[in-house]
Amino acid sequence: MPTIVRKTSATILETRREILHAVSWQVRSHVWSPPTDVYETEEAYVVLVEIAGMRDDDFEVSLENDTLLISGSRPDFLERRAYQQMEIRFGKFATAVNLPGPVNIEQAHAEYQDGFLTVVLPKATSNQNKVE
Repeated sequence: MPTIVRKTSATILETRREILHAVSWQVRSHVWSPPTDVYETEEAYVVLVEIAGMRDDDFEVSLENDTLLISGSRPDFLERRAYQQMEIRFGKFATAVNLPGPVNIEQAHAEYQDGFLTVVLPKATSNQNKVE
């Protein structure tokens, strides 16, 4: 199961800069963003990332303030191929999700199954540890 890591403000700001830089220079850096859904239930915010061909250890999931960062690298095939059509992306990926409210980081969990990474972030109540 991927681990959700709380990072310091300095680290998260540097990571945000790297992601923004990577997105603005996507052609050069080959960093891409997988399809991502974010939805809310009564108890939690749920982030669903479609990214097949990975292992649990291939993801880095971190949360700081109201931003969830998910990154990793999907390995490419080593053999040369003459593609007729190429739509499946490989290499480094990153996505950042702004959460609409405070969450209970102690109860947060992530699961990778059937090509989907699901991160569940329970909503914080006034008496819980929370990240805002």
